[in-house]
Amino acid sequence: MNPFLEILLRAVGAFLGVLFITRLVGKSQVGQLTISDYVNGIVIGSIAACLATDIKENPWYYVFGLAIFASLTILVQYVSLIYRPARKFLLDEPTVVVHNGRILERNMARMRYNVDDLMSQLREKGYFNLADVEFAIVEPNGSLSVLPKSQKRPVTPEDLGLPTKYEGVPSELIVDGQIIYQNLVQNNLTEEWLLKELEKQGVKSLKEVLYASLDSEGKLYIDKRQDKLEHLTDVTDKLPGQSGQ
Repeated sequence: MNPFLEILLRAVGAFLGVLFITRLVGKSQVGQLTISDYVNGIVIGSIAACLATDIKENPWYYVFGLAIFASLTILVQYVSLIYRPARKFLLDEPTVVVHNGRILERNMARMRYNVDDLMSQLREKGYFNLADVEFAIVEPNGSLSVLPKSQKRPVTPEDLGLPTKYEGVPSELIVDGQIIYQNLVQNNLTEEWLLKELEKQGVKSLKEVLYASLDSEGKLYIDKRQDKLEHLTDVTDKLPGQSGQ
């Protein structure tokens, strides 16, 4: 077999294999990346790369290796799901690094986590002054959860005793010019109703619409592909008409 054709077939197989494993282990592997997940991802990626390019070895060796790591990852997830002590051991636990506004140096030292790391993550959360923080906790995936002091928290309608309306999740009705019929049915709406609403807003064709959604109050939001903006805000330092380098 032509080496390039073999690499092509191996690469497609490796891509599909990693995609299958990713879907198999669930969203937590991506959304809540722990240390063990990170290591597994590197190993699985390395095996997939060898499967795609190492034409001297039998590809089934690498497929077998991928299957082993996928099985072990799923096993760890299952054990940690049903057995809490195992979950603590395998996935680690949250660690308090700021308690009642005071930094806990010993906890930080055990994680090899320094003050610069702490201040950087606090700034990412919008807290530039350590004196504003009541508690800060490093989660198993490395993210930082922050509880500000009560006097530094944003005021909510509940604090002011103001009534609020229910806000549900908007339903996508059009995406990239395509009608999402399932969402129309869920909202007891028809295609004819949608087209009439689009016509009211000057839309003559679905191709003109990039995105449209319906909120919980029945208001239709439409974003056209070609928006006519009188002034476009540019956040770069380039002068008007200046080309990028």
